[in-house]
Amino acid sequence: MTAPVAFVLKGYPRLSETFIAQEIRALERRGLDIRLYSLRRPTDAAVHPIHAEIAAPVVYLPEYLRDEPARVTAAWRRARRLPGYRSAWETWRRDFRRDRSASRIRRFGQAVVLAAELDPDVGGLHAHFLHTPASVTRYAALMLGLPWTVSAHAKDVWTIPEWEKREKLACCRWLATCSQVNARHLAALAPEPDRVRLAYHGLDLSRFPPPPSSRVARDGSDQTGPVTIVTVGRAVEKKGHDVLIEALGRLPADLHWRWVHVGDGPLLPALKRQAEAAGLSDRVDWLGARPQADVLAALRRADLFVLACRIGADGDRDGLPNVLLEAQSQALACVATSVSAINELIEDDRTGLLVPPDDVEGLAIAMARLICEPALRQRLGRAGLHRVHAAFAMEPGIDRLAAWFGLQQQPARCASPSTRH
Repeated sequence: MTAPVAFVLKGYPRLSETFIAQEIRALERRGLDIRLYSLRRPTDAAVHPIHAEIAAPVVYLPEYLRDEPARVTAAWRRARRLPGYRSAWETWRRDFRRDRSASRIRRFGQAVVLAAELDPDVGGLHAHFLHTPASVTRYAALMLGLPWTVSAHAKDVWTIPEWEKREKLACCRWLATCSQVNARHLAALAPEPDRVRLAYHGLDLSRFPPPPSSRVARDGSDQTGPVTIVTVGRAVEKKGHDVLIEALGRLPADLHWRWVHVGDGPLLPALKRQAEAAGLSDRVDWLGARPQADVLAALRRADLFVLACRIGADGDRDGLPNVLLEAQSQALACVATSVSAINELIEDDRTGLLVPPDDVEGLAIAMARLICEPALRQRLGRAGLHRVHAAFAMEPGIDRLAAWFGLQQQPARCASPSTRH
């Protein structure tokens, strides 16, 4: 029986982080005793059904230290007597000299509360994301003299400075990441490359129904039956929604289509203004943030999925967006960009279509091609479905994580007919 592990999250629960909830629940089922600590309270109005299945209790650390001064002061009085407090303080001081930010101060205060309030039976800490959650986890682990591990995903890999990545890699026990491109980048910074380990998130395919048995062979010629294009993603720069809107505006005038966007985010008002200025408002449905059941329903109704990811000005980028896996689980043809790890899933003209990032004209051509060719959509959709079942089911990644957490190996599972290849 392994000791309980404290998982440190930036926010919990979050609609945009289904993959984390899926992982937590799967590890609980394998027997891992998890305690959740969140740096922020939830801001989403809804949650996914899987959040209700997670047994782990959640503790919210003070998001802003000034909001809970008595709690922070009491925690500091306890934490400063911990054997590793001075080491954590000196580590934080070195970090602060290089990053003189209010956030850096806040992370140390949150670490103090975490270390002071952590259940004594917890045997290790695990951070989801290499930026702020890993900072809090690292400082608290030093205070307590406990090992810590981390999962790195996307923005956290590419937007923190190299010195910070190197130092965190030098003191964590191991780091799991969800794409080959992340793993190569981080292994080059680690003191031992095998400290960085690859584990795709994959999909829990038991939660997804079989794809629709058939889709109407729309070809964009019928005004009463337009081709439905769906995009799921927060309205942030790295998703490239502005590029997609510009590409939609370049589609031939005689093609009939409708674009459905699912997600919220800070750029949503600007995107709506852009669509209106391009004369596209009557062809767009803005659904906002939705729980997974609604996302799945949108995917099943659609004819085509498009995601125009790019690298943001600050270096932020997606890893391997789970929504592409979800779309392909429903045999939905996908157009995406060749950014980061997307080509680890999509092979151009075999399991989808790929275009370069920020290539408005190329994106428009790819969409027009798939709007007009329902047989091609069907071929790519079926190939994508097979690819997800063959290489991106959840269980292999969970097997790896469970072993790294010290859980006993599960009995071998028989593959279902849909996953044999």
